[in-house]
Amino acid sequence: MTVSAQPPRETILRWLVVVILSIAFGYIEAAVVVYLRGIFHPDGFYFPLPAFGLTDSIQRLLLIEVGREAATLVVILSTCILAGHNRRQRFAYFMTIFAVWDIFYYVWLKVLLDWPVSIMDWDILFLIPVPWAGPVLAPILVSITMLVFAVLVLCRDCIDKPVRATLFDWVGFCAAALVIVISFCIPGRHISQPDYASYFSWVLFCAGLSAGVVLFARCFFR
Repeated sequence: MTVSAQPPRETILRWLVVVILSIAFGYIEAAVVVYLRGIFHPDGFYFPLPAFGLTDSIQRLLLIEVGREAATLVVILSTCILAGHNRRQRFAYFMTIFAVWDIFYYVWLKVLLDWPVSIMDWDILFLIPVPWAGPVLAPILVSITMLVFAVLVLCRDCIDKPVRATLFDWVGFCAAALVIVISFCIPGRHISQPDYASYFSWVLFCAGLSAGVVLFARCFFR
């Protein structure tokens, strides 16, 4: 006999706990960024970013920040492994944590710094393996998409009709994610240049995001 579907009540409770954790995690991330902006941008955070001389102290802080981001990924992966009963659920919880954390990171920054002023304001998104940059709207769209995917996967698991992906689907998802990452990494190399905004390609970004949505719909309705 196969294992029966996880009771909806248990799934909802787990999901709510994960969401609450992610909101708190978003605050921690925002608080760190408040401190970093006070150190690196005492006159205000704006693009194009001023070029810094890579002194020993600045290099050390940048390495610490890269380590913190790596530790953040470890925390997210560890939490989703503990929360899920199978690989589908664990991936759904990973998407939930990442999405809610990212959305509330900007919510908390708005509360703490009254920033961003607009969803089209630019931000440094990540530093591994190179700086990622882009308008705030872009990562928010990715997070909303991931959150919808996660809820649908968990709902289907509750009724024992899981969303199944083939190897071809997973290769497609990885390719779509890579396209989105590249769309952030290209402008990340030009954040100190006056024409920094011209390096972000909405066409490339939307192509990657749309491909992910189409692939998920293919798996969902299969």
